[in-house]
Amino acid sequence: MFSTENMSQKKERGKKDRARPPTEKKANAVVLEIPPGWKEPKFTKDDNPHGLLEESSFATLFPKYREKYLRECWPLVKKSLGEHGIAAELDLIEGNMAVRTTSKTYDPFMVIKARDMIKLLARSVPYEQALRVLEDDIFCEVIKIGSMVRNRERFVKRRQRLIGPNGSTLKAIELLTHCYVMVQGNTVSVLGPHRGLKEVRKIVEDCMNNVHPVYNIKALMIKKELMNKPELKNESWDRFLPKFKSKNVKKKKANIKPKKEYTPFPPPQPLSKVDMQLESGEYFMREHEKLQKKMEQRQEKQKVAKDENQRKRALAFVPPEEPDRKKAAEQQTEKTDVDVEKLKKKLKKQDKLSKKMKLSSSQA
Repeated sequence: MFSTENMSQKKERGKKDRARPPTEKKANAVVLEIPPGWKEPKFTKDDNPHGLLEESSFATLFPKYREKYLRECWPLVKKSLGEHGIAAELDLIEGNMAVRTTSKTYDPFMVIKARDMIKLLARSVPYEQALRVLEDDIFCEVIKIGSMVRNRERFVKRRQRLIGPNGSTLKAIELLTHCYVMVQGNTVSVLGPHRGLKEVRKIVEDCMNNVHPVYNIKALMIKKELMNKPELKNESWDRFLPKFKSKNVKKKKANIKPKKEYTPFPPPQPLSKVDMQLESGEYFMREHEKLQKKMEQRQEKQKVAKDENQRKRALAFVPPEEPDRKKAAEQQTEKTDVDVEKLKKKLKKQDKLSKKMKLSSSQA
């Protein structure tokens, strides 16, 4: 009876919660805030005096070009990890680094930190920066960018865009996110606080998806200024952040060649010189017969060339076509034909004018 009553009460409460508007729920919710300047206490040997029961180990490979640097800095790596009770091994024959817990290890999470450290050393991060990952509030991430862009030339351009001229873009990202960023080959190694890692990953992924890092850098700069204003703490910052519209640039249409029908059989092999001689019967001829055939072929070619040259020379002696004189005479007569009636009218006018002139002179 008791259990059924509890079940019915829970159902009723659930219905009431669903019926409440979301604003009322938010008002009732208690917001937990971390006080400013608060730091989590360090994990010391007194917190775990008995050590660990089981041994944990991690290993990672490193490229050949890092061998010289790792051999030089490995004593420092062993010393820094030995302070936390972690054993480190470097195998130059197989090309790998390994870390494992010992009986002196008191912090169980330190082996994960040591794994991150050797991973960063393998990705060309210097020892001084990789050592920072052993701190409590510093974490790392290796972003794989090799498979994000298929075209190799485009990939190299976008990776260079992330670095910027003289490394200026990378420096701006480091200053805004408080992270150390190393672009090496097909990976981007990031070292810093959790928030910074998240921001750097967004910038890197956007850059590989053809969004310039300067847009994200501008947004981060605005956010940094807004963080100094306590009155905007509980408000949305969307109205302050820039909104960039993507422009659709017209691309040239690629000339796609029609695909040939697939056949499992390879193309026919071209005939060799011996096969061609076998077909023509030249292979079975004697030496003097072969020479005679070659001479005949040469004579035929010479004859054809000679005929062609003679034809070209003869063109110079071909007389030009004479004009038809009868047609020319007819054309001239057509041009010289005179309209008699027009001439009569013209002469009559001239006679009238001359008579008028004579009359005027006699009267005077």
